[in-house]
Amino acid sequence: MEASTSVSLQQRPTVLLVDDEESILNSLRRLLREQPYDVLLATSGEQALAIMADKPVDLIVSDARMPGMDGAALLARVYSLYPDTTRILLTGYADLETIVKAINQGHVHRYIAKPWTDEELVLTLRQSLAFQFSERERQRLEQLTQRQNDELKSLNATLEKRVLARTAELQQTADMLDLAYEELKHSYATGTEVFSMLVNQRLPVDKQTNRDVIDLVNACSSQLNLDESTRRDLCMAAALYNIGKLGWSDTLINTPSDMVSHADRDTWRSYPRQSESLLMTLEPIQDAASLILHHQERWDGSGFPAHLKGEAIPYGARLLKLVVDFIELQRGLILERHLSSGEALLFIRRYAGKLYDPGLIEDFAKACAAYLDDAVLNDPTVKAVTTRELVPGMILVRNLNADNGMLLLNAGKVVNAALIDKLAAFEAIENKTRYSIFVRLPEHVPGSEPPKTHWTQVG
Repeated sequence: MEASTSVSLQQRPTVLLVDDEESILNSLRRLLREQPYDVLLATSGEQALAIMADKPVDLIVSDARMPGMDGAALLARVYSLYPDTTRILLTGYADLETIVKAINQGHVHRYIAKPWTDEELVLTLRQSLAFQFSERERQRLEQLTQRQNDELKSLNATLEKRVLARTAELQQTADMLDLAYEELKHSYATGTEVFSMLVNQRLPVDKQTNRDVIDLVNACSSQLNLDESTRRDLCMAAALYNIGKLGWSDTLINTPSDMVSHADRDTWRSYPRQSESLLMTLEPIQDAASLILHHQERWDGSGFPAHLKGEAIPYGARLLKLVVDFIELQRGLILERHLSSGEALLFIRRYAGKLYDPGLIEDFAKACAAYLDDAVLNDPTVKAVTTRELVPGMILVRNLNADNGMLLLNAGKVVNAALIDKLAAFEAIENKTRYSIFVRLPEHVPGSEPPKTHWTQVG
């Protein structure tokens, strides 16, 4: 029992014994002589308080019945002044009122009845001091924990500030790198346009398409509200889309795609991949190079090099194909004859859903109209017909000029049978001349299908 309740204290505790009978005090002192305590004696409550005012006391044992200040009043006073001191009441009377007073006012830890047994008293003191020590240790640890928590909070706050500062620093560095990267991309975009002029030096004057493709791509980007990154990639692709043709012979460069021989077909089909491979080592141009690679894919999957279909074709590549074909149709690079801008757009409308993304056609037409300042191009009711396809009642929406520039018919003219006969005769006189006449069909005139144009682009 004693072994289990023994107290390991860092210093000797001080015990104050209070009783008005000196014989009892001497008896208690003898009992505690062998214990590891410093024992102090007082014969009254006043003397006890004077001692405690001069020296710290860990435990006080007070007799209940004393003249003047009784034990209950003394312990209540000690509780008020020194709440950490353990308080024990020693009473020889079965005085319930005094015990209740001591408990309620003095918050006594224990009370011991007289006469006591030495073992009980020693064990009570030992247990009380052990409890006091453990309580003080708990309080010390709580204070230590609180202090450490406060320090940890301070460190966390400091660390958080340092992390925020470092994060801001890293963000600033990242922003600077992003800005530098954007400037690099812009420099590349400018560089590709300069390089496109060098590409044009290899091509015949009437086959130099890159500048027009770049300008029309910009018009489409504005019409479609494309973001800056997509616009830049498209412009770089427009500047270099045909770089893979530089190694071609002059004959192949000048041959329209629907006239390419079977022997040259593989060479012709290889130019998108060749163009892409020349650019893939330049990291800022890789996205543009991917658009170049796929700009000859077709909406129905019959294109090349990967036979992608529909929305599997990159968006930018679908738009680039529209632009490239619109320009190249007018330069004689696709069909044997050169189409006008209106004929080129009508051709594109005809093959929407087969070669071209049908969802892009109308926005593309608006971009072309704005680019060429030509409202007719943006009117899907306008048709291009041959002289033989003219029907009385059709209305011209453009002036019709002969090859020598002479005005034959002015816009707004309503076609009649006599005019149709005159145009046919005029074509016969000029031998190989075949007019494309832009008309709008009245609702009551049947037959609004556009003229059929033979086209077998390589692929």
